[in-house]
Amino acid sequence: MGYIELDVVNNDAPRVVIGIDLGTTNSLAAIWEDTGPRVLTPDGMSASIPSVVHVPAEGNPVVGTDAKAQAMVDPEHTVFSVKRMMGRGVEDLDLANNPLPYKVLEDDRKLAMVELHGKRMTPQELSAWILVGVLEHARKATGSEVAAAVITVPAYFDDAQRQATRDAARIAGLEVLRIVNEPTAASLAYGLGRTDAQTVAVFDLGGGTFDVSLLSIEEGVFQVLATNGDTRLGGDDFDQALVQLAREDLANDVSPELFNDPAFLQAARLSAEKCKQALSSDPEAELHLALPDLNINYRRRITRPEFEALIEPLVQRTLQSCRRALSDAELTTDQIDEVVLVGGSTRVPLVRAQVEAFFGRAPHTALNPDHVVALGAAVQAHVLTGGTRDVLLMDVTPLSLGIETMGGAVSKMIERNSTIPCSHKEGFSTYAEGQTGIDFHVIQGERELAADCRSLGRFSLKDIPPMPAGMARVGVRFALDADGVLTVSAKEESTGASASIEIAPMHGLTDNEVETMLDAGFANAQEDFDNRRVVDLQTEIGTMLTAIDRSNEAAQTGLDRESLLDLTEAVEAAKKAQTTHDLPQIQSARDRLEQASLPLATILMDGVVKGAITGKRVDEL
Repeated sequence: MGYIELDVVNNDAPRVVIGIDLGTTNSLAAIWEDTGPRVLTPDGMSASIPSVVHVPAEGNPVVGTDAKAQAMVDPEHTVFSVKRMMGRGVEDLDLANNPLPYKVLEDDRKLAMVELHGKRMTPQELSAWILVGVLEHARKATGSEVAAAVITVPAYFDDAQRQATRDAARIAGLEVLRIVNEPTAASLAYGLGRTDAQTVAVFDLGGGTFDVSLLSIEEGVFQVLATNGDTRLGGDDFDQALVQLAREDLANDVSPELFNDPAFLQAARLSAEKCKQALSSDPEAELHLALPDLNINYRRRITRPEFEALIEPLVQRTLQSCRRALSDAELTTDQIDEVVLVGGSTRVPLVRAQVEAFFGRAPHTALNPDHVVALGAAVQAHVLTGGTRDVLLMDVTPLSLGIETMGGAVSKMIERNSTIPCSHKEGFSTYAEGQTGIDFHVIQGERELAADCRSLGRFSLKDIPPMPAGMARVGVRFALDADGVLTVSAKEESTGASASIEIAPMHGLTDNEVETMLDAGFANAQEDFDNRRVVDLQTEIGTMLTAIDRSNEAAQTGLDRESLLDLTEAVEAAKKAQTTHDLPQIQSARDRLEQASLPLATILMDGVVKGAITGKRVDEL
């Protein structure tokens, strides 16, 4: 009987939209299904992808577990904690106290960049590669290409950091439906399907950032009451406390220069992370650094109380943010019905104990703290693509936005914890006689002087008719969209002169820069696809060769001479293909190996069937 060939390509396949938790330490994706949100986990793989990028001297960057494996082999070109650099300058990174094994530079706009093999890459580009890894993970899990996503960010990310996240997604070729605050996403996963009114505190302590958000949840309405946090506080800082302890112990045995050696920095970070994780379940753990090339073999037993003493000040900083959020929301701890823990660093026993003592109740731990943000993002993605309408999300802006006025003071246009989307308009005027333009400085922060706040950008309104000082009437409008992204416009109202202004964040990419990166991606799309196909095929060949090797005895005894010769030649060709990057050759070798192994597969299957029925009666089959 012949086979009928069917065209199984479905051009009308449903649009795949996912939620992405783009984390400091790990990233992952989730999707909405009929029964609710589900974390995407390809067969035989972990749900989480390490947020690590290794950039080789030639070829495309490697992401995830394979990149993390290169941390000690090539420490200077293996980048981690990219999220902490998003929308930041070098001065924000405090490299003197937290040195990195890879080289971080600053351009003339004070934009932090990483130099790898003589090429400078922005945090947005590196994050884009992480997103590409997440999308590939999702493709393997769903069997479909991802069309769009909801991406989460720390609630305390400012405008520049949010814009940087959107830029990273654009570079990765991903449509962003919404930027959602991580604690808010977690509350969506927690509150889904609940009908009872609750006031919830979401305590989100990840690898690089901390947020706390207070929300009111009632009949599907999620209203953020207040948020607070610290984008420079997380599990990385817990690791750094252990690294500093090792430095102090080694201070008399090694030269100070070794403490900035890339190999030392990577090894110390990985060892500290391993020790910290062990202390979450064990009363003590070993902090071990083995670097023969640097003549370092350091071991120290760390008890949990000793570790907790090191990180106590950091945990207290999280509680101080909780106090500020409660004050902003005009709530007391007695009015909080539930505390939800989010982020891998909430597994640290001291964190859980301190949170319980602060709020006076045991935290809710039924949800996996590593998965809950991605699950909530998938819920929001479902809502935005025409799914359930029983959920309404009302988020807030974490920091005040304003304009610098004469003398360096700040005129706040949008106060922190304002519900978004929102807008505000205010009038300004000229300061000097005959002034024909006004320079505006947009800032973000809570201090009263612009110098103490974060600069988001500058713009000028020109062509104002010359008038006496104070006569011109300029209306400035601030607008925050549902993603928390800011736009500013200005108009001289007495004459109708107007200007449309785009804020380019001080630490962001210009549209031209993003487009250049996109063009480079398109130009290399076929090459990138071919390279990925080479890797996939070689991996598949390796799996097939291992299986054939295990069945060598069955092949030698069960195959006829011609079939055995075909298999032997196919195996040799496949091994040669593993050493080349020629896609047609690899594809041909893979197909030939599959064809030549079919007789062996038949023999093995016959053996399984015979073994299953041996000694059994017909009525037992």
